Amino acid sequence: LANYPNRDGRLANGVGLDTPASCVEVLKALKQAGYDTGYYLPADSAALIACLSAGVTNDPEGFDSRPLAQWVDIEAYQGYFATLSGTVRTRVEARWGAAPGEYGLRPEGLPVSGVRFGNVFVAIQPARGYDSDPQLNYHAPDLEPPHPYFAFYYWLREVWGAHAVVHLGKHGNLEWLPGKANALSAGCFPEAVLGALPHLYPFIVNDPGEGTQAKRRTAAVILDHLTPPMARAETYGPLLDLENVIDEYHEAASLDPARLPALQTRLLALIGKTELHRDLGLAQLPADLLPEFLTSVDGYLCEIKEMQIRDGLHIFGQAPEGEQLCGLLVALARPGSPSGSGITQALALDLGLDFDPLVAELGEPYAGPVLDLIGPCRTVGDVVEGLERFAHGLMAEPGDLSVLPRTREVLDWVTGPLLTALMQTDEEMVHLLAGLDGRFVPAGPSGAPTRGRPEVLPTGRNFYSVDVRAIPTPGAWDVGRKAAEALVERYTQEHGEYPRSLGLSVWGTSTMRTGGDDLAEALALIGAQPVWDRASRRVTGFEVIPVAVLGRPRVDVTLRISGFFRDAFANLIGLFDDAVRAVANCDEADEDNPLRAQVQVDRQFWVDEGLPVEEAEVHSRLRIFGSKPGAYGAGLQGLIESRCWQDDGDLARAYLNWSGYAYTRAAEAGISAPAAFARRLGRLAVVLHNQDNREHDLLDSDDYYQFQGGMTAAVRSLSGRQPVTYFGDHSRPQAPKVRSLHEEVSRVYRARVVNPKWIRGMMRHGYKGAFELSATVDYLFAYDATAQCVEDFMYQGVAESYLFDPEVQQFVRRKNPWVLRDMAERLLEAHQRGLWSTPTSQTLDTLRGLMLEAEAWIETHNDGTMPRP
Repeated sequence: LANYPNRDGRLANGVGLDTPASCVEVLKALKQAGYDTGYYLPADSAALIACLSAGVTNDPEGFDSRPLAQWVDIEAYQGYFATLSGTVRTRVEARWGAAPGEYGLRPEGLPVSGVRFGNVFVAIQPARGYDSDPQLNYHAPDLEPPHPYFAFYYWLREVWGAHAVVHLGKHGNLEWLPGKANALSAGCFPEAVLGALPHLYPFIVNDPGEGTQAKRRTAAVILDHLTPPMARAETYGPLLDLENVIDEYHEAASLDPARLPALQTRLLALIGKTELHRDLGLAQLPADLLPEFLTSVDGYLCEIKEMQIRDGLHIFGQAPEGEQLCGLLVALARPGSPSGSGITQALALDLGLDFDPLVAELGEPYAGPVLDLIGPCRTVGDVVEGLERFAHGLMAEPGDLSVLPRTREVLDWVTGPLLTALMQTDEEMVHLLAGLDGRFVPAGPSGAPTRGRPEVLPTGRNFYSVDVRAIPTPGAWDVGRKAAEALVERYTQEHGEYPRSLGLSVWGTSTMRTGGDDLAEALALIGAQPVWDRASRRVTGFEVIPVAVLGRPRVDVTLRISGFFRDAFANLIGLFDDAVRAVANCDEADEDNPLRAQVQVDRQFWVDEGLPVEEAEVHSRLRIFGSKPGAYGAGLQGLIESRCWQDDGDLARAYLNWSGYAYTRAAEAGISAPAAFARRLGRLAVVLHNQDNREHDLLDSDDYYQFQGGMTAAVRSLSGRQPVTYFGDHSRPQAPKVRSLHEEVSRVYRARVVNPKWIRGMMRHGYKGAFELSATVDYLFAYDATAQCVEDFMYQGVAESYLFDPEVQQFVRRKNPWVLRDMAERLLEAHQRGLWSTPTSQTLDTLRGLMLEAEAWIETHNDGTMPRP
């Protein structure tokens, strides 16, 4: 079981997965299959966590006092360590000292965290070692694993005698250890650590990139698992009150105008109470309720209601049921079907509507006929909501659809092949057991099922990814081109000029999932287009689009690629580098070609700095940067977690140190160029990040704030100004949208973070549900620390929803009291750092009280005893 950060409230990491509950189900399946699982198995996730936290974990608290059930003797470890590659030994000893070192050492020996159930050992994957010295977060992107890490896997193989290892859930840290990307040798750390141990890896189906990383670097057999159930966000609480009063206002406008002044007062009060005007870019609430403002509020509420959020988590081997099943079926059927139309599109066609519900402007007035199936509607958003509700009802009771032929055709597919595939989710467990038996695990495609990829079902297969030579695909080029034009249009409208420079983070897993949307957008922005071989559909090169055809100036784009992108897509690095050089060589005016203009300026700058002309030329054209070879990440997670930073300069230093290698066609192995990257960052006008599906959001993972937030903080530190930050939404490829980062954070905050529907969904999952609440608080804080994009009312809303609400507070206290402390502590840190500037003294006192209460529990129960419901 993965564990990061190294806290007891965050055991059993796994994206989209109730990992503790899934582990219990795996144990039960093993017992039923005849494995010796001992005399006791935990009945549920709470019992499992109680067992694990009773002993030593990665959490420094209690490390010295908790009982240690298994360990590696120092002498035995030294003998094993001596058998490792000389390269590995030299690097580890240089970092951690001669075996066994001092880090993570107990008097008994090197600890192995976990619990034995007969012949099955449920373990906590060891820490990477960054917690030993916060300074490592600044300067050690390729940190060697410490001695306890080696001892753990040695114990599994040689002492415990494991025949196989299962890493449960996306993702652990083994596949991200330093070393080569492919064909690992004895000097590569994943190979040195794991050895020749069969490796099975349950992994979420929508992440082909990181799953491929595990295949390439740890020989993993993937058992892909289903994404969590999805649901419409809907409105709730004050937002629902506001929506109802808006409806009442429009009704009164035509039937009883005398009521309008009173309703306007109520509307302004509700908007002020919810701070909704801030979402719309207004620092102050308008004194009068202007029609344009009310229309904006109305349309925004429609967008919030329509957003897709997760309704709980997935449990390995179990298909969703009831409402969760219906919600997921609608989400899967929305983007399309074998007949072409999605479920709501088919309904719209059958009802004679003249708009596409997937791309319509939801706030627009609806002037069509009253629809018997839906009822009266005032806006297009009301119609879309009605279509969604009707579609949801059809999933439970199809009924007679003779008058809706297109809908019936889609529903036949939903209730036939699609539902059948979902009901085969138990194959996740079946194929895991087959893999442990040494039998074949079937292969299958990967991708985001709710983005028009139902063919990834049924899950439980050893997924594959893509042909990298066919990226960007024509479809991805279409999305990227549209996204580029949308971004340029928005920037021009807001700033009265064209954007000249932009930084974009590009991830390998997104590239595999979409076929290359991000790289296609980067090419479109600089004014280049892929060229494909018609027969094979593979990319053979590119062509530069003339400015006259482009219809706008080019944009100078700098890419910060992920480590996996570097490993998997050398061809795309070469393609974009070639395109940059070609555009830089175009004989065009500076105002039409900012890239060429900047290359000329930078060439002279590097000559003046003393570089030879040839090197100055290379440095001036560098536009692709990432981690050093063998390293991964952006460097901010450990920094934020350890609280070892003071200002933007610290964040920028870590980001630069983890990102300062440049990659070109000629330098696939990378060249150290932190000064060149710093010069690029200091001149960026825009920082962009894209997301291609709604199965997760930007507050679900540390990667978003590390990459976009890290780049933003670095630009701010180097230039002294806050760049424009955009977030691209490509979840509906027909119409990609560009929002400000503040707008996207606001939408996610309203739709998911404080939405009782999402919170209730998490509360169904006990310990892991509380874990998810705490993770959301951490990511909200970290995005604000790096990108300055969170409003004060959001911190207050999180405090009220997660910690002050009696029911939720009691849930957290009973199921995962560690995160009660963690969340209160993080919110207090937000205030101490000036990110949350306006909490009341009562709010702060309540947070301190909760933190101290949880702290007392942790100290008293440091043997791991969990309070039972």
